[in-house]
Amino acid sequence: MFCDGCGTSVQPDQAFCSRCGKRIVGTVALMPQSRARVRQHLKLVGILWLAYSAFNAVGGALGLIAYNMFAHRLNVPPFVLPLMHGFIWFMILKSAAGLVAGFGLIQREPWARPLTLVLAFISLFINIPIGTALGIYTMWVLLPSESEQEYSALTADQAA
Repeated sequence: MFCDGCGTSVQPDQAFCSRCGKRIVGTVALMPQSRARVRQHLKLVGILWLAYSAFNAVGGALGLIAYNMFAHRLNVPPFVLPLMHGFIWFMILKSAAGLVAGFGLIQREPWARPLTLVLAFISLFINIPIGTALGIYTMWVLLPSESEQEYSALTADQAA
């Protein structure tokens, strides 16, 4: 048990906290922390990556179509067109990797966690705010060392 005022450990029969003097009313205990973060959130993270990547794939395809239709009509400096073309292909490749990562997470493949973490880091800076939110959520679920151990156990269970 702990004091809800200062967090000091208190005995069950104590009436006042020895550190801050606050009256102890009832029992105050810490809730046990859930150690199943990955198990609880893995399917949702996979589904979110599939949806996010599908939208990016559609955007990339539309961008590629627009580029091919209108690029020759644009009056821009010569370095802009290859830069635009490269960005569109980066978007398409990132969405393809996100689809693979989403399927891998749902299937609990061992390679899906590192791939998803790399994509989450990239998404922090691209497609703000949706990509940023998905990147933060993915890192919250998959990045801690306890998550690595839990994910490894889940992949081992899946393989067995």
